[in-house]
Amino acid sequence: MNRPSPLYAIVLMCTAAACFVVSNALVKHIGQWLPTGELLFIRGCFAALILLTVALASQGTRQLHMIVRRPVLARATVEGIGSTLFLASLAWLPLANATAIDLSAPLMLTALAVVFLGERVPPQRWLAVIAGFVGVLLVAQPRAHDFNAATLLCILGTGLHAVRDLLTRRIPADVPSVLVVLSSTIALTVLAGAWTLVEGWQPVDWLHLGWLALGAGFLVGGVLCAVASLRRGALSTVAPFRCLSLPFALVLGFVAWGELPGPLAWAGASLIAASSLCVLHGAKSAHGSLRPVPLLCSTLFDTSCSQLHVIGVGSAAELRLETAAVNSDTRRSAPPRKDTSARCTG
Repeated sequence: MNRPSPLYAIVLMCTAAACFVVSNALVKHIGQWLPTGELLFIRGCFAALILLTVALASQGTRQLHMIVRRPVLARATVEGIGSTLFLASLAWLPLANATAIDLSAPLMLTALAVVFLGERVPPQRWLAVIAGFVGVLLVAQPRAHDFNAATLLCILGTGLHAVRDLLTRRIPADVPSVLVVLSSTIALTVLAGAWTLVEGWQPVDWLHLGWLALGAGFLVGGVLCAVASLRRGALSTVAPFRCLSLPFALVLGFVAWGELPGPLAWAGASLIAASSLCVLHGAKSAHGSLRPVPLLCSTLFDTSCSQLHVIGVGSAAELRLETAAVNSDTRRSAPPRKDTSARCTG
């Protein structure tokens, strides 16, 4: 069987990056009329219905019980809190600034892996991590007398996204990734619902419902494109194109709201993107070529991608790639080629 063209995988990742930015932009847009908790609750309901339909179509009901496993629930809780904080910050932060800060999550993940997993990081990768955090400071531009609370929310949310990715490694390989995504979506929706008890509820017209349904569609579409991309192309080939979310956010923020970051923010965003690519390159050098995840069956979601950090609801429907874990789990769980062909039906 011919291997799919790398260009196809790249196009899928670029599409995923654009979908995530559009979904976040719609949250920011509707936030002008609806309280944050309310709009996240409604969008979460739409996204959960779409994901549940996908789960039932691809997995049936036999595996739904896995959604209440402790590692899945722990990851979903952290994801829900982190995404809530990040999405709440969009009401005040320029879209490009928030996107740039969120791109620093892989850098935070590197630091967390050293502290909690005992991983050894070479000096050059530490320099990339430090440079990335300098980039975050350039984007955030904190000042003691008027530190922006929205920036703090965004940074905290991004930090929790990194913790989420760390917890992803604890999820058993037999848990389908669609259920992990669904659990995170439900967690965010429940938290947003609780938030409405404090914020209150405003009447919603049909136009706003349509925008939120569209945002949920872009969110789920981004996840599907990202998973498909990672399963068809090498990680080292497709992952860097996730950084295209930054120029997408710059263009969309300028067109929709006239937002244009200052010179320091531009420099910081460039530093974050470059540092993230350096960390990925370092992982590739340390663990060898990052190969595509094999397609084990005809459905899009199965255990082969449960260790990919494809999960998120919000900006954060991010693909955080812990390359060593992915390659290790893939080699351990992938069946021989003859068994793979026998199981595939599509």
